[in-house]
Amino acid sequence: MGRHRSDPVGVARLALVGLAVLLLLAVVVIGAKGLLSTFGSGEPAAGGSSTPSAPSSAGPSAEPSAGPATPGAPDVPTVRVVCQADRCPVFVRVPGGDVLIDRDLTRGEQAAYFQPELDVVLDDAGTVEVFENGTARSPGSPGERQAFSVKRAPGQ
Repeated sequence: MGRHRSDPVGVARLALVGLAVLLLLAVVVIGAKGLLSTFGSGEPAAGGSSTPSAPSSAGPSAEPSAGPATPGAPDVPTVRVVCQADRCPVFVRVPGGDVLIDRDLTRGEQAAYFQPELDVVLDDAGTVEVFENGTARSPGSPGERQAFSVKRAPGQ
């Protein structure tokens, strides 16, 4: 007495449930990766307009920028960040709202935004050139972390 035999139907059901769980986890992981890559792309959130930045003397721009808020407005961005090193960590967001960029720029790449107010964080302020409403901001020291807000200049 006492020997138990495995039920082949029960084992098959258990294997099928395990396979379904693995498939569900794979779909969740792939969806999460896609969602995270969308947030990290530097694209404006849905509903925002996006136009490529004009190339600067620092080199070509691979980063899109949010265009002027009103048609016919001057093309001077509220903030423009130009990478001067191989790697420039940049974070820009609308205060209390959308993250516009949270990634490393590469040498010559720039990010320009036209929103009325922006929060900017530079992990290494010595690696970037920053323009606030078209005016160059004092350069940071190598390795210095800077966090500041920029408001759009009146009439721009």
